[in-house]
Amino acid sequence: MGKVIAVANQKGGVGKTTTCVNLCACLAEAGSRVLLIDIDPQGNATSGLGKTGQGAHTVYDVLLGQAQPAQAIVATGFGALDLMPSAIELAGAEIELVDMERRESLLRQAIAPLAGNYDYILIDCPPSLSLLTLNALTCAQSVLIPIQCEYYALEGVGQLMNTIRLMRKRLNPSLEVEGIVLTMYDARTNLCAQVVQEVRRHFSKEAFETMIPRNVRLSEAPSYGVPIHMYDARCSGTQAYRSLAKELAERNRGK
Repeated sequence: MGKVIAVANQKGGVGKTTTCVNLCACLAEAGSRVLLIDIDPQGNATSGLGKTGQGAHTVYDVLLGQAQPAQAIVATGFGALDLMPSAIELAGAEIELVDMERRESLLRQAIAPLAGNYDYILIDCPPSLSLLTLNALTCAQSVLIPIQCEYYALEGVGQLMNTIRLMRKRLNPSLEVEGIVLTMYDARTNLCAQVVQEVRRHFSKEAFETMIPRNVRLSEAPSYGVPIHMYDARCSGTQAYRSLAKELAERNRGK
């Protein structure tokens, strides 16, 4: 059965989508069967894999019951990585979903039949605590939290940890923290070093050893619609995400 992981942070600009896309791609490169579900109305994970406007159906259609999940899945061409793309209609989906029964569980019900087809299912969440994010957290087994190495990082993590505690009480008792990934790390600055030290002090078990460096190639790859290892196989960003994929797989080995 595939493990469902929500990639989430209520704060924007922390490398959430970059992490989701490239971690999925590196897991697939290593031989895992992976599905990326883009539930962010901005659709950056979809465009980052070169699939904007492709496919007859999207996650929006799945949530509203207008399409079966299998109808919305497209192959990316990057190993065994599939995508359930986003759509701009998701921006107004919360109004449409608000009167639906068990609206927080629509995604969980929809993707349940897919779990046996994949080793990992990763969900790229919007940078807010919206009904779409609640759907992702309700169906996920764990949450992967990317945080930027900057001053307000710990405050944002604290807020998200509180959200996860509330989710356990009300909607998903088995929800766990998969781990915290430090992104945009710059070894030249004292601030980055201080943030890393504080995160590892407060979240020693949750923090991944792998840190994602600031790397211009990571910023360039999405404009070409390819993950980082296909854009520049030797850059520091590629090596970091390959290392993160390996670390994630090791954490889940035997589970």
